[in-house]
Parts: sequence; structure tokens; C-alpha cells
Amino acid sequence: MSASITHAEALLGAMFPAGTDTHWETENHKMWNEREHASEERELVYEISWISELGVWRRFLRSQRRLRT
Repeated sequence: MSASITHAEALLGAMFPAGTDTHWETENHKMWNEREHASEERELVYEISWISELGVWRRFLRSQRRLRT
């Protein structure tokens, strides 16, 4: 095993502690753009994580972007 792989595994371990189940979900929604006064399609990316200490799922909006038509 090389040092770079060991270092990468250490970084991932710090980002995703043991006992968490993390994945991402993408949803497309029509939303109102107040600045342009128009409806637009947006892509929303959510991070879904299991918090074992609380016994609950956490859903957090990580990013969103306007979809081009």
C-alpha cells in the first residue's frame, strides 16, 4: 500500500466517521426565481446521513443549480 492511499483513507475517515451511512440524492424541481420573475427548473443535491447517536436520518441541501433547457 502506498503512502498516498494511506493518506487518502485517513482523509476519508475524517470526513465520514465510522457508523454513518452517507449518500446523495438529486431532485429536479420547478422553482420561482424572484430576481427574473420567472419559473425555472433547478437541480437540488441533498446529502443524506444516518446519525447513530440520535437515531435519525439527516437531510442537508448541499448544492443547487439552474438546469438549461
